[in-house]
Parts: sequence; structure tokens; C-alpha cells
Amino acid sequence: MNITKTLLPEQSLLNQTNFEYTDSFQGTLKDKNNLLNIKDIGKAFFTSSPKWIEHLFTLRNKIVAVFGLKTAGKITDRATQLSNFQCEPNEKMGLFRVYQRNENEVILGENDHHLNFRVSLYCAPSSESNEHKNLIISTTVQFNNKWGRLYFLPVKPFHQLIVPTMLKGIIRQLERQLAHQYQK
Repeated sequence: MNITKTLLPEQSLLNQTNFEYTDSFQGTLKDKNNLLNIKDIGKAFFTSSPKWIEHLFTLRNKIVAVFGLKTAGKITDRATQLSNFQCEPNEKMGLFRVYQRNENEVILGENDHHLNFRVSLYCAPSSESNEHKNLIISTTVQFNNKWGRLYFLPVKPFHQLIVPTMLKGIIRQLERQLAHQYQK
């Protein structure tokens, strides 16, 4: 599976926001019967990470909690929370709040003292094939103070490793989900 660095899509809702940092990664998803929707993609974002990424987030939460930054908190029944998750504006899943959603994109993120971040999950038909969709994860960051810039310095290299890995996981999970639907 090929994941490439790309540009923030012109049609992305993130273009309506201010930011000082952005990156985007793209992969191709096979959905020949056009069964997937943005809610499926939003849910897959929260369920497809490898364990090592989950461990990094746990470590991050322990470290930043000391400084009063927001963390995901304790999720007591993640499975129930995920099954009830509708990917609607103002819903929260862990650290992530849903800010906006349309048929092609969901914007997740959070505002904190040091920085505000947004994550776009953008899905659009591929120009190469009507059986494929391009799935693009874009991240934007707006720094609120010097601590935000300082915080992001060590985070950035991990971020640029984590996001493509998560995108691969999302695509694999969604394609398995589609294969299971085709077998029914």
C-alpha cells in the first residue's frame, strides 16, 4: 500500500481556518460499490491504530497532564462509546472533538492553552478509477504561545511517522470491512 505526502485538498473545510503548520498524507481505498461513508471513515480513525501508537498516546497523556494540558481522560467503555459514535459535530471521542462534517470530510481536533489542532479525514473519488477513493489525512496546527511551538518540536517527527501508519491502518480496516460486507 502506497502512502504519499500530498497537499491539503482545495475543497477541505480546513481551508476555512487559520493555521501555522499543515501536513497531508494520501492513500487509495478500494470501494467499488461506493458503500463507505464519512462516518465509517471517522470510526475507523479511532479503531485502526497499531498498539505502539496507542502506547505513545498513553505516554503523551501521562506527560502532558503534569503541565495541565488536555488528555483523553479515562474511557471506561470504549466499545460502547465507539458503537454510539455518530461522527456528528460537538461529539467527543477521547481527546478529539468533531468540529465539522460533510459527505466527504470530517474535521476532528481540540483547542488547548498551547495550541489548537485539527485533523481532516477527507475522502473523494479517485480520478484514476471509479472503484477507488483517495483518502487524505491532513493536520493543521495553530500555536497559541511559545509553549505550543516548544511542545510541537519533539512531537512533529513522531506525528510524521504516526499519521501515515494510521492512514494505512484505516485503509486496511475499511477494506476488510468492505470484503466482509461483500461476503454477506
